[in-house]
Amino acid sequence: MDKTFQPGKIEAHWGKQWEDSGYFRPSGSGESYCIMIPPPNVTGSLHMGHAFQDSIMDALTRYQRMKGRNTLWQVGTDHAGIATQMVVERKLAHEENKTRHDLGRDKFLEKVWEWKAESGGTITR
Repeated sequence: MDKTFQPGKIEAHWGKQWEDSGYFRPSGSGESYCIMIPPPNVTGSLHMGHAFQDSIMDALTRYQRMKGRNTLWQVGTDHAGIATQMVVERKLAHEENKTRHDLGRDKFLEKVWEWKAESGGTITR
């Protein structure tokens, strides 16, 4: 046994075996069970809140699958943009001492898209 935990090494081995075995595939039969709230938002970096929320949804989905239900955990990267809006508003206040109202809707949306271009891939990477 290794003296230190090597999650990348372990997950690469077991993740491939589980994927190849079809353990994560919905069965296509049984009563449906679906969790559909696509975190995380385009807020920069992953944090413990993401891990906590994802762990709960993962456990619930796996539990229901073990009970024979046809499961789906639909994930994504943004579901409403509210958290992203908050990040952009804070950045705007800190860097330019302005609010979204100072910019107006169109200019503020430009700032949101700039932030998305800058940080949008951080979480998915």
